[in-house]
Amino acid sequence: MENTEQKQLIVEGMTCSNCAMGVTKRLEKRGLKNVDVNFSTGEVRYAADTDIEDEVVVSDIRSLGYRVADENEMLGTQRFWTIERKFYISLFFSIPLFLHMFISWHVLHNPLVQLALCIPVFVLGFIHFGKSGLGSLKSGVPNMDVLIFIGSTAAFCYSLFGVYMHWGSANASNYLFFETTATIITLVFLGNLIEHRSVKQTTSAIQELTALQVDRATKVVIVDGGVVFEDIDAKDIKVGDVLLVKNGDKIPTDGQVNSGMAKLDESMISGESSWITKTAGDEVIGGTILHDGSIQMTALKVGHQTVLSQIIELVKTAQSQKPSIQKLGDRVAGIFVPIVVGISVLTFLVWYFALGIDFKMALLNSIAVLVISCPCAMGLATPTAVMVGISRAARNGILIKGGQSLELFAKAKHIVFDKTGTITTGDFTIESIQLFHNEISEDEVKSLMLSLELYSSHPIAKSLIKQLKGKVKMLSLLQIKEEKALGMSGKDMDGNYYQLGSHKLLTTPLDEDYSIYLFKNNVLVAGIQLADELREDAFDAMQLFQSIGITPIILSGDKRSKVKEIALKCGIENYYGEQLPEQKLAKIEALNLLGDTIMVGDGINDAPALAKATIGVSLSSATQVAINTAEVVLLNKTSLKAVWNAYNISTHTYLTIKQNLFWAFAYNVVAIPIAAMGFLNPMVAALSMAFSDVIVIGNSIRLRFKNINK
Repeated sequence: MENTEQKQLIVEGMTCSNCAMGVTKRLEKRGLKNVDVNFSTGEVRYAADTDIEDEVVVSDIRSLGYRVADENEMLGTQRFWTIERKFYISLFFSIPLFLHMFISWHVLHNPLVQLALCIPVFVLGFIHFGKSGLGSLKSGVPNMDVLIFIGSTAAFCYSLFGVYMHWGSANASNYLFFETTATIITLVFLGNLIEHRSVKQTTSAIQELTALQVDRATKVVIVDGGVVFEDIDAKDIKVGDVLLVKNGDKIPTDGQVNSGMAKLDESMISGESSWITKTAGDEVIGGTILHDGSIQMTALKVGHQTVLSQIIELVKTAQSQKPSIQKLGDRVAGIFVPIVVGISVLTFLVWYFALGIDFKMALLNSIAVLVISCPCAMGLATPTAVMVGISRAARNGILIKGGQSLELFAKAKHIVFDKTGTITTGDFTIESIQLFHNEISEDEVKSLMLSLELYSSHPIAKSLIKQLKGKVKMLSLLQIKEEKALGMSGKDMDGNYYQLGSHKLLTTPLDEDYSIYLFKNNVLVAGIQLADELREDAFDAMQLFQSIGITPIILSGDKRSKVKEIALKCGIENYYGEQLPEQKLAKIEALNLLGDTIMVGDGINDAPALAKATIGVSLSSATQVAINTAEVVLLNKTSLKAVWNAYNISTHTYLTIKQNLFWAFAYNVVAIPIAAMGFLNPMVAALSMAFSDVIVIGNSIRLRFKNINK
């Protein structure tokens, strides 16, 4: 859309997915598109029409009870009224109120003293929970603060009425429970405080990745024939700048090594633990650490174009996408508050009118129902687990594009692998060249191979270019084009037509198979035999999937005999060779009917199959179109175990989501009836409610450290 742009706001006060849902509904009602609200980071993003003023969007968010931080606060300025200060102030006044029940100190039993101690706490709670609760009602998604506001206000107003009606009476204390009001508010503040700190831990990957970004860089400048080193801001780096990186420095941006040699730690980006040696011509990634050596590099990508920036953006976006299992929690949370208010009213009516209990106890029981209920636990159950799961995957060099992908990955029944560059290393070398025509030499064949393959992104092409570039003569060819599953074609200056590609170009079979074939004017002139190695951990990875009942399958465009050879080495029974892109699609469609299917590939020919599969997994060495099509991207391109790790993380994340939802539902199913039956004091109920969220978040955080390889 021409008249739209991406915008971002930082919003304070969102505590769960209900809050995010309310903001989303309000902004979509305003007419904004692509609204993405992440309650954990406080980020609100949207594609805004230029005729919708920023002030209008900010006003809509504020009307819901949330605070939009200004630009300075986005950079780290902290406002005064934090949840920490609200808790500590409330605690200061609540302790003496609470102690009066155990200490016979006369002054603490004075109704006016209790009122004076309660008022600061009540005002803080009234403003905090009242503003948030009213905003949630406006959005149509009432949150927990509505229940806390009703419960604490009812207790305070009843106590205030008791002071007025029974001042000086011997039994005045029977009508006062200011300590209940203050303690409820203080304990909920405590729960919010722990919850906020815990939620931050679920977004640790974003913080760790952001910390990798470089602030300063050393630019190499040529002045009057001499070299000058200039210290600059990383944001001022431009494409083409030459930069010096010394021992212990971080690579400032994506680029290519010009000179020098160094060992780099890329573990935070790719999950590869061993240091990688980089020399002239090698590409380096911004944010990785140079541990040994020194290099000069040319900047190729800067700002938001760098791999690190794209990873951070991908992780942020992925954490906001919901798996389908969350829909159940969202539906229940959306109607939870009205149901609880109804149960609370019914509790009061039954106790007071049907059972004849005194007004105070009936009110306390109904308040206990309000404060023990916890819709936030249901709202936090899925997103916190998804955030931790995606964060853990990112730290292992696995980019998962959303909670839905995690869930589907965990349910997979089949896993399909491309052969070339996926099960094999993709680092091809020319083993032999067989000439079928005496008018062409081996050097000419190599020159034609280089000149044609320069225009392809296929793994074979990349390997041949790396092997031949600078060693053979480049030819001037015209009308070069690539045909999927066939190969490359082009014409020289004399009008000769060349084709370089697979066996599918053959019109008659040969006695011996070759990896690729070269044709001149539709006549076969050479057969080239290439060598490609099986990945070290390919066999182990296939055995792991087979051990849990997931069937591995090879689906390749290569000759059937070569595919069979690889399949036997990997212990795979199901394999298909000589597959055109449309045939791959048909196979994937058939497998999808039998169960969720994972497709792992990296070539341009794999993009349609990656899109058709339930989950597409692409290697980082893949073409950009394959990466964009896939739901999972593996940055560790040397190991197939990364696919197994991605599956394991997805499985345990999905298990954590189910555990969280079970706890959230079970807690409310058990706790609400107990409170309604009068077995819980409102203060105990508030303490239980405050920690119910923490249990859910704690279980999610456990996923961060859990051993998932058992």
